[in-house]
Amino acid sequence: MLKFLFRALFKPSSRHKVKSNTHPVKETSAYKSVQSTSASSEQTKAPQPNTPTRREVFDAATAHSVTLPRVLEGPAYITDGDTITIQKTQVRLFGIDAPELHHPYGKKAKWAMVRLCKGHSIRAEVTDEDDYGRTVAKCFLPDGRDLSEEMVKLGLAIDWPKFSGGKYSHHEIAGIRKKLWLADARQKGRMDVWKKFDAQKISQSKKGE
Repeated sequence: MLKFLFRALFKPSSRHKVKSNTHPVKETSAYKSVQSTSASSEQTKAPQPNTPTRREVFDAATAHSVTLPRVLEGPAYITDGDTITIQKTQVRLFGIDAPELHHPYGKKAKWAMVRLCKGHSIRAEVTDEDDYGRTVAKCFLPDGRDLSEEMVKLGLAIDWPKFSGGKYSHHEIAGIRKKLWLADARQKGRMDVWKKFDAQKISQSKKGE
């Protein structure tokens, strides 16, 4: 009996404490990155209300071509009050008529054009080709001024409504058509006036010889 009690008191316990494996998981930077990527992908998949559902398709039936204007740019060589040369191309100024060199005020018109263009790069936006094969263009100074308009304002050219649609008529100074009567006669188709003037000039030159 004593032996039994002695063994019971000093018998080692077979039960061991089990350590808990339920440690809290720390959120590492890699873990956070995965969570952020997952959230981002979910947002991307969400429907966007303002996004167009389909793209517009090119329709050849309703499409039309756009012709870009031909532009010449550079220093101008002056022929007369309404004709210049840029990049070896003779250009007739759009919408105006200045006197010919041998007509009254012809040389004055030329030198006015020289003063306007001197030292500047002129921009000529081609609009057409006239009956003589010359290029017709709207010509501009670097500051944006229209050369045709400037010549009319100076009283050394007149508007030509047949080609300008009357664009420069309100810039004409009072009495200018009487002053530039040969240019006015040309616009009215009265070339007989030119012939008479030329005949008088020839006659005067012969008398002066």
